[in-house]
Amino acid sequence: MKGKILAERYEVQRQLGKQTGRQTLLARDLQTQKLVVIKQLFLGSDFEWQDLKLFEREAETLKALDHPAIPRYLDYLEIDEPDTKGFALVQTYVKGKTLEEHLRSGRTFSESEVKELAKSLLEILSYLHQQYPPVIHRDIKPSNILLHSRSGHSVGQVYLVDFGSVQNQAAKFGGTITVVGTYGYMAPEQFGGRSVPASDLYGLGATLIYLVTGLHPTELSQQDLKILFADRVTHLNPDLIDWLESMTEPSLDKRLSSAGEALRSLDENPFVINKINKNLSAMQPPSSELKLTKNSEFIEFVVIPPQGVGFGLIALLSAAVPTSLSLLFGSYPYVGNINNSLINTLIIMISGFFLAAVGLMFICALFRELRLKIDRQQISYRWHLLGLKWNYSQPSPREEICQLEMEQIEYVLPDTQQNLYRVYQVIVLAGNQKYRLGVKQGLNESEIEWLATELSKWLGLKIKITWPYLPMTGCGG
Repeated sequence: MKGKILAERYEVQRQLGKQTGRQTLLARDLQTQKLVVIKQLFLGSDFEWQDLKLFEREAETLKALDHPAIPRYLDYLEIDEPDTKGFALVQTYVKGKTLEEHLRSGRTFSESEVKELAKSLLEILSYLHQQYPPVIHRDIKPSNILLHSRSGHSVGQVYLVDFGSVQNQAAKFGGTITVVGTYGYMAPEQFGGRSVPASDLYGLGATLIYLVTGLHPTELSQQDLKILFADRVTHLNPDLIDWLESMTEPSLDKRLSSAGEALRSLDENPFVINKINKNLSAMQPPSSELKLTKNSEFIEFVVIPPQGVGFGLIALLSAAVPTSLSLLFGSYPYVGNINNSLINTLIIMISGFFLAAVGLMFICALFRELRLKIDRQQISYRWHLLGLKWNYSQPSPREEICQLEMEQIEYVLPDTQQNLYRVYQVIVLAGNQKYRLGVKQGLNESEIEWLATELSKWLGLKIKITWPYLPMTGCGG
């Protein structure tokens, strides 16, 4: 094999790997004198068309990507030799050892190195998921992550390789369900042929669990598909353990949903008090009229009605109706005087407008809905009235959501063992925008706690606590 020339250009140096129907070679490009990697797919007796589909998709994906931590597409070849037929993908060579090789050689990773590695890979995933359509790797695992130039103070340059299982948003709508990935690192939804950006987060979380425990996920116990590892890493910061558990939640509704959210959550201020997050009400109060709809694509809260019909509005309506009718039907002397037609018209217009305004206020109080909705694209906060919609606050891109807060009436030091803080509003920060739901929108304390808990689980953000005299830090920290 060594010395063989492919396509009259690539001189084989050695074999890097081999599987049934395919192999990976290290070769030298005779035109540039640089080392390259050649992945070959053979048309043999065990060939399946789905393999070629994935192989071509890998080539097309790499051709469209341009990132220093991802191998670059160089060439695509058809192999037509007397004893061999197939296809070959040529890509840049990345020098380094895989995480798998590092661990097998006895190398260990400190907590700071694990976090550094996580941040580097999340930045790569953020780049992939922000492509149009989004690119989902689907096979994040230790053997597909390379480290180069690792030093005692840094993990070195991190690379993500092997896009043979890649899926983009356009490709997933085909009629054939393809289950790809590696058992132990595959998110549960991948077993059903479904992959979303959060599926890559699961693979990354499982990989990092392998780093901190030294055991593959398949070697660890599970409960309801959840990887149980916390008892083996008692030396780790509890916040990092919580974060890894959020990355590997079997349920998409509970898992961190984007690389950006995972990065922000990893960097979260230690000022967050876990006790508060864990003791907030997780159940909707029985008498609550707050409506919740959520799935993996969006979460929406509907306040119906945001404010009831109070005594003041009823009194205003009671006074407005007889007054307006009296004006309209000429109970005042000027109205029946034909010489004052202009005044007559103005009085009728004013009384009609007044009656209509009060009536509209009454209808709004009964039928107006306030809706806070977050989907994969944006966060919106709108009034809805009989099919009409208008913004309560301007929408913001989903990726700008950086913080979830509950503002408190008073502050009690955590070590005093006193009751938890009383809350009066939930605030979602997205860039410079603040979206509030609280007592001003007709919610009580139990509803606010439940709302915050549901938002926290869906967004993958812990709840930060603020007080009237402590300003919010905002997205800038």
